[in-house]
Amino acid sequence: MRRRAQSQPRWRGQPLDAVLFDLDGTLLDTAADIGVALNRALAEFRLQPTPDSDVRRMIGRGSPILIERAAAAQGRALDQATRAAMVERFFHHYGALQENEEFRARPYEGVSEALRSLYGAGLRTAVVTNKQERFASGLLERLQLREWVDLVVGGDSCERRKPDPQPLIFACERLNSPPSRTLMVGDSINDVLAARAARIPVVCVPYGYNEGNDPRELPCDALIENLSQLPPLLLTDIDARAEVST
Repeated sequence: MRRRAQSQPRWRGQPLDAVLFDLDGTLLDTAADIGVALNRALAEFRLQPTPDSDVRRMIGRGSPILIERAAAAQGRALDQATRAAMVERFFHHYGALQENEEFRARPYEGVSEALRSLYGAGLRTAVVTNKQERFASGLLERLQLREWVDLVVGGDSCERRKPDPQPLIFACERLNSPPSRTLMVGDSINDVLAARAARIPVVCVPYGYNEGNDPRELPCDALIENLSQLPPLLLTDIDARAEVST
């Protein structure tokens, strides 16, 4: 979809050029697929399956930490070689879910419409996730969201992952949008910490994972119930000007 020439989107009165989105727990509910892949990998190393409710609390800091947490919950400490082997098996099983069209990941309410609206208003958009880039891009393609996303930054795109600010700063550079003219949207403390360190304002949603903690308690700049509430926050000035001009 070709972008329209528009007035400047704004965040609390300040000009806005780009919006960065977390993926898992913000744009997509991916916990079921992560749980299936995790439990298949655990079984290969003679570990018990992790309940779905526990998987949701373990999501957030990338696959190596997910594996560590799942093993630790069963009293097993992993050496570096075993952890690396388990991560590779997790990747194998997770990738197979996509390749075989067995994945159950779905966009949350309002996601498709919000991405289309923001992209159509001329904002540059990126997904910044701790998931590997190939898996993130694959899901966005399969769920027909990729056309509204300019850039995907995965957990393997930079040296460090969220909550380090490096992936967010990298996204800003690639989108040619300074942090002061960029907004982060996420569901966890990792998103908030990364945004704060990058000096990017951050909006959160309350339905994500946040490592088992209540997202409503996150120290973000604003909380929205779902993504359909985001365009009105950023494009109201545009809509008002359009009405006056007509």
